[in-house]
Amino acid sequence: MVLLHKAMYDLRNLIIQDFKSVDEHNSALFKIVSKLKLCGEDITDKDMLEKTYSTFHTSNVLLQQQYREKGFTTYANLISCLLLAKQNNELLMRTGQLRPPGTNPLPEAHAAVEDKKESNHVQSDSQHGRGRGKWHGRSVRG
Repeated sequence: MVLLHKAMYDLRNLIIQDFKSVDEHNSALFKIVSKLKLCGEDITDKDMLEKTYSTFHTSNVLLQQQYREKGFTTYANLISCLLLAKQNNELLMRTGQLRPPGTNPLPEAHAAVEDKKESNHVQSDSQHGRGRGKWHGRSVRG
């Protein structure tokens, strides 16, 4: 009887926000459910789903409604979805920390200027670029 009362108390006071992770909440819920089943209480997936939904923080009412509307029939499916959402959120947070939105680096100021070594222009060493042109400063007599 003592074990039953303690497990019922723990179940009533179990709140998902009291845990650092979905895994910790899941583990605590299964410990309580195991104790209740040991005492002869029948806890169904529907009971565990309702308990989890009802313990969402009040600021997450919309999120709670979205999960309810998905129509999960097993607690395992809900937890899988919550774990996936948590992983996606962590990935987004890490990506955001690498480079915050809108901080794409600007292109280099001289990136459009070609390096002379990479140019396709062929130069001859003879007269190109020396003197005053073809006539080497001589005037044209006509």
